[in-house]
Amino acid sequence: MKRRSRKTLGSVWQQAMTSMTRTALRSGAKTFRQVLANVPKAKAAVRPKVIRAKRPPARPAAPKRPRGASSARPSTRSDPGESGWSAGVAIAPAGVRRFRLYKPPGTRRSERLPLLVMLHGCGQDAAALAASSGMNRLARAERFLVLYPEQDRLANSQGCWNWFDTRNGRAQREAAIIDAAIEQVCIAQPVDRKRIAIAGLSAGAGMAALLATQRPDRFRAIAMHSGIAPGLAHSSATALSAMRGRRKSMLQLPSADSVFSWPPLLVIQGSADRVVAAENGAEAVRLWAAHAQARTAPSRVVQRGTRHAATLTDYRVGKRLVARLCLIEGLGHAWSGGAAGMAYSDPAGPDAARMIWRFAASRFARDEAP
Repeated sequence: MKRRSRKTLGSVWQQAMTSMTRTALRSGAKTFRQVLANVPKAKAAVRPKVIRAKRPPARPAAPKRPRGASSARPSTRSDPGESGWSAGVAIAPAGVRRFRLYKPPGTRRSERLPLLVMLHGCGQDAAALAASSGMNRLARAERFLVLYPEQDRLANSQGCWNWFDTRNGRAQREAAIIDAAIEQVCIAQPVDRKRIAIAGLSAGAGMAALLATQRPDRFRAIAMHSGIAPGLAHSSATALSAMRGRRKSMLQLPSADSVFSWPPLLVIQGSADRVVAAENGAEAVRLWAAHAQARTAPSRVVQRGTRHAATLTDYRVGKRLVARLCLIEGLGHAWSGGAAGMAYSDPAGPDAARMIWRFAASRFARDEAP
């Protein structure tokens, strides 16, 4: 489906972000990055030792360890083991954030590769999500880039994206920084701007959904793994209620004649999730379906070998897929099909990384069709 070419607020914003990013890069981003990289070393001597609890404290978007998942602590390694793994800093008017980028070996400047943005959950960092999900190995095989923006512990002590804090604008500012990171990578790397998708786990899923509704022109697909739809919370207190499945989205839907509709949504949700109630997955697809006035297709159950069974429910407008809910039986608050020995990872679930990539790749192919 071809999109209208007339200039929109989104395109104006993209041009502005491109200009600001190039200016920032030319005016000393390399020096700034070196200084920022040395900050932890400088502060290491005065920071008190942090003792990690076996379970993260109960607070908005800070997940407890799911039943049946590994008891290992989140990885803090800077390199999950793959070549093509690099670090960077995103610079935006709202602040700065570190990020990690995976680029398949042998990538040429003349290529134009898809980009998948991955947002980690609470208690994680970029390396932990990369290692748990196995997305880099898939990117190597399928040849796409993976960007992992990383939350600053000064912005949230648990490393959570503040997806819920929309009342004072903190959530929107963090979304703008992530968007700046995407733009920075698009300028510096061989990215096909027409093939960008975003995915997230837990708090990262909530932030991914917020960003996708704010910048629908940027993304061709979004995947929420164990997350909460935008509009359900606007503060810490309402976030807790939303996580328990007790709230409905109050997000104002765009008008039917909007130039850009929301990108197709894939929701992966565990039926045994005790941190983010399973009702949240249904609420997310309901919101997308209401936005597009989509109809529900009959559900189907799929299972591969001894892995957890999954119930798939599609929402369509004609033949166009608007949203898909994948409810996984017995999955807790963990990455489905993730690596063994990692926190927030369940190897017994279906492969979420492959599901996300296939969903995004099918949307890319549809947009390219005449």
